[in-house]
Amino acid sequence: MSEGPPGLRRLDAVLVAGPARSGTSGVVALLRARMPGHRFVEAHEIAPGDAPSVVVFVVSAVAPMTESDCATVGLLAAHTDAVVAVVAKVDDHRRWRDVLAADRARLGAGDARFAGIPWAGVAAAPRIGEPRIDDLVELLDRVLRDPALAARNNLRAWDTRLRRAIAQLDADAAAPRARADALRAERERLLRTQRVARAQRAIDLRSRIQRMRLESTYAARTRCAAERAALHRELAATGRRGLGPFVARVRAWSGDALTDTDDRIAVALRALTAGHGAAGEPLQDCPPIEVADPPLRSRRLETQLMTVLGAGFGVGVALLTTRLLSGLVPGLLLAGPVLGGLVGLAATVWLVGVRALLHDRAVLDRWVGEVGAAVRGALDERVATRMLAAEAALTSAAAAEGHADRTCLEQIDAELGRLMHEGARAELELRQRIPGLRRALETVRADMETATATDFVVTDR
Repeated sequence: MSEGPPGLRRLDAVLVAGPARSGTSGVVALLRARMPGHRFVEAHEIAPGDAPSVVVFVVSAVAPMTESDCATVGLLAAHTDAVVAVVAKVDDHRRWRDVLAADRARLGAGDARFAGIPWAGVAAAPRIGEPRIDDLVELLDRVLRDPALAARNNLRAWDTRLRRAIAQLDADAAAPRARADALRAERERLLRTQRVARAQRAIDLRSRIQRMRLESTYAARTRCAAERAALHRELAATGRRGLGPFVARVRAWSGDALTDTDDRIAVALRALTAGHGAAGEPLQDCPPIEVADPPLRSRRLETQLMTVLGAGFGVGVALLTTRLLSGLVPGLLLAGPVLGGLVGLAATVWLVGVRALLHDRAVLDRWVGEVGAAVRGALDERVATRMLAAEAALTSAAAAEGHADRTCLEQIDAELGRLMHEGARAELELRQRIPGLRRALETVRADMETATATDFVVTDR
């Protein structure tokens, strides 16, 4: 690999670079004056893709190098094997040798490649005395005259290119796995959030529906009990002529109770389903209450019995009245029986009528109780039916609300499938290319060991 990697242009120049205010410009100017046969450039004078023959990295003697300075050395010398480190401004800092030792240790610890590079102390623009740059000039002269310099630089460029290719393949194979792991974690988090949200919505929905069912049932039963009590009181004061209107009123009450309950439930359901996207009115309608006629006509035996008893009572009243009139008014011997008979007949008719009215009231009282029980059962059924329909509608609305979450999960699953396919392809490419790249890297490093440069004397003067 005597040639450099494709796309890299080797400059016949020495790059002098370093952190800001490290004295780079003074070192460049002095080197240009002392070594006019060589070209010295700064970092802004080379284009991307260009690699110098030698890198001179300048740091200040004010303080030791930082991690960013070490990283900068690695970037500048990525395609250049020959590196010379310089500590500038040694004339202003007496302890510059301690700074140089600390810089050498830190740079070597960060990258073993830089553990053995030569170092020199420089005073490019001293305030007093002559510039101090002889050691650096000597080092550069020895480096530039090294016959293996070009081969070493090309091998270093190949080493960097191969290491970067291997790292890129590893990153390409690891990126889909990392992204897939992150998506799986996100999917699990989303699933947990959805489960908690669904459970919370279900609990809240059931709680509200149960509370509304209890409230509606209690209101319906309370009204039914109050109406039954009012009907019983009204029936106790109703005469025979009022029995027909009373029956009609009971029928009307049964229908009104269902209508009012439906209206109350509809209002409550609209408040319950507001914001859920569900219909406030259930679709299923409950049948109306069928109220049977009261059994007022089926009392023939009772009527016959009361007629007989009434007749007996009337005869007794007639005899008693006749005797009273005959005893009190002796002149009414002929009219007494007639008046007694009339009084007895009136008593008989009154007794039969009162007994019939009481019988009808008793029958209607039981009938009102039966109608009240039927109305109560119908109201309970109506409430249960409406609540069941509302719960079904709200459950469907809640399922529709979770469509966005399902869509998000489907997108994550699709992305996971794509990443698995991409990861498998990257793993295949990694298995196919990594062995060849590693063999090439081993070959390059073996060639670099054989193309060892001249031993440099590390000067700390």
